[in-house]
Amino acid sequence: MQDRFRGRKSIPIQNVLAAVDSDLRFIYVLAGWEGSAHDSYVLQDALSRPNGLKIPEGKIFLADAGYAARPGILPPYRGVRYHLKEYRGAREPENPRELFNHRHSSLRTTVEEHLVP
Repeated sequence: MQDRFRGRKSIPIQNVLAAVDSDLRFIYVLAGWEGSAHDSYVLQDALSRPNGLKIPEGKIFLADAGYAARPGILPPYRGVRYHLKEYRGAREPENPRELFNHRHSSLRTTVEEHLVP
């Protein structure tokens, strides 16, 4: 059985949940979960902690496809083109869901660039 903190190639991995505000300032970080933990468990842990993640009323956090939609958490549409590389060349979004996913991916990529230099 694989160690919970080792990935498929035996590389140490960790699941980190980070939230940034609209100015790309970190407002919450939860590290320490094993890399094999499902994102939904990590989010639930972050929301349930006394000093955990707080989602201000009327605000939303973009999330990757590992999260389910819930109040304040907005993942991309499933089963629809998402990653920016899928839109390279002349391939433009073809419907409202693809357009949403394209914009979502652009914003999320900006946030991820702050996480991993």
